[in-house]
Amino acid sequence: MADPHAHDDYVRGSMDIQEQQATFDLFLVLSKYGSLAIAALLAFLTLWFMPSGSFILGAGAAVVLLVAGIFFLRSPAKH
Repeated sequence: MADPHAHDDYVRGSMDIQEQQATFDLFLVLSKYGSLAIAALLAFLTLWFMPSGSFILGAGAAVVLLVAGIFFLRSPAKH
């Protein structure tokens, strides 16, 4: 029986993958910062609506979480 892939011109590693790489990078960035936004929103709502909680407490915690998260999630500088 003949090899069904005998007519393929594909050579492993020769395909341009710029679009796939850009899509994957965008997905990673949106996943990181989307998760951070959800965590900050949950912290804000939890601290605001808990018994003896307040809007200011929730907002403060959310801002601190966002600032710390953005600081730690940044990509390292490329040299």
